[in-house]
Amino acid sequence: MSRLPTLSATEIPSERLLLRRALHDADREGFIELSTDPEVRAYLGGPRPRSEVEQRFDAVITAEAASRPGNYIIADNTTNRLIGTLMLARRSTESPGHVTEDGEELELGYVLRRSAWGAGIAFEAATAALRAAADELPDQPVLLVTQTANERSLKLAARLGFRPVSTFQEFDAEQTLCTAPLSMFHI
Repeated sequence: MSRLPTLSATEIPSERLLLRRALHDADREGFIELSTDPEVRAYLGGPRPRSEVEQRFDAVITAEAASRPGNYIIADNTTNRLIGTLMLARRSTESPGHVTEDGEELELGYVLRRSAWGAGIAFEAATAALRAAADELPDQPVLLVTQTANERSLKLAARLGFRPVSTFQEFDAEQTLCTAPLSMFHI
């Protein structure tokens, strides 16, 4: 586990969304859909077997939220329905793709249900999380890693203000490493 802090907020509201650390029983089907949908998982190693995802959900829901720093459910702020997940946590030093000598930079990642694609949800959720982090944490580089073939994700990274700095091979595909200073999200 990282020795460096990540975002501690348990809830982060935005105009249409609520980012929450707590995973609820009602999130089960949405969580399973995120992990088993072939289109959602196209650039994430493919769909996972449903039985594996169900076991993972059961393990996560019984774990303490504190054991999952930086992981959030993206929920509709009126229905509390799971739309996706967002992670703003430390990138493992064992993973390729770093911009500092010591590694463990903050890394942004998100996955949305297909029904939420194209509505600006990922942009809104990422902006809310990055603004909260900028208010809480010292300035530092934030990473975003995506398959180079994932043009939609690269466009969103650019819209958020991330710039590509390198590519590397991981998960049998070329990945693009993008970075932005956390301070640029401070309001």
